[in-house]
Amino acid sequence: MKRFTDKTVVVTGGNRGIGFAIAKRFAEEGANVVIGSVEEAVKDAAVELSEAGHAALGVLCDVTDRKEVVNMYEQAESKFGAIDVSVQNAGVITIAKIEDLTEKEWDMNMNVNTKGAFLCCQEAIRRMRKTGGGKLINMASGQARDGFIYTPHYAASKYGVMGMTQSLAKEVALDNITVNAICPGIIKSDMWKYNDRVWGQMMGDFGPGELMESWVQNIPMKRAGEGKDVAGLIAFLASADAEYITGQTINVDGGLIMS
Repeated sequence: MKRFTDKTVVVTGGNRGIGFAIAKRFAEEGANVVIGSVEEAVKDAAVELSEAGHAALGVLCDVTDRKEVVNMYEQAESKFGAIDVSVQNAGVITIAKIEDLTEKEWDMNMNVNTKGAFLCCQEAIRRMRKTGGGKLINMASGQARDGFIYTPHYAASKYGVMGMTQSLAKEVALDNITVNAICPGIIKSDMWKYNDRVWGQMMGDFGPGELMESWVQNIPMKRAGEGKDVAGLIAFLASADAEYITGQTINVDGGLIMS
């Protein structure tokens, strides 16, 4: 199924993990895909998609820097034309006890996860209003539903994404722009390898993978998610089938949090 032929899709943090799964899904459905990341590997990710026969562009972009965000969208439009979909996926997490949590960590989580999503939404909306509409999908987290121990800064940043999504959805509804968010749960990724290691060290004598596996047992489906599970929902929200869905935050977690 090629739902996005001749459509241009921007995916931040799209060079690995969930982000690359999202970029790959859109590419396989015919989209021109622009991957933005602070990591040099963003170029390699775009090459991988191109070598598979897809139209892709990798752009170095720090989503906390307005000039770099503007440059990313300018390059996307210059290469492929109007932006149809923008996926705000770039994110970070750090884990620390409250007395050890630094202002630098707080600011980094808020800047990347919340401010970065805002700057990308802002720039995408400017362009989508001129071209007749589009789709915005923001990456929240299960912690936007249920904050967890040792991560108040991360939880706050993701609650912020959910609130911003609702506000923007109301503002741009008459511009033919929908704005939605998703809350991934436990997903196999580099971020969850970090979570498993650091939370495991802080919460008990857990070996590699043991804490994550114990948490997976609380999931009704008894498995961790994969990037393709997230990508499938995002592709739906970006499709014509989701024209009447906006301002929503949807969980992708195997039933771990039901709300």
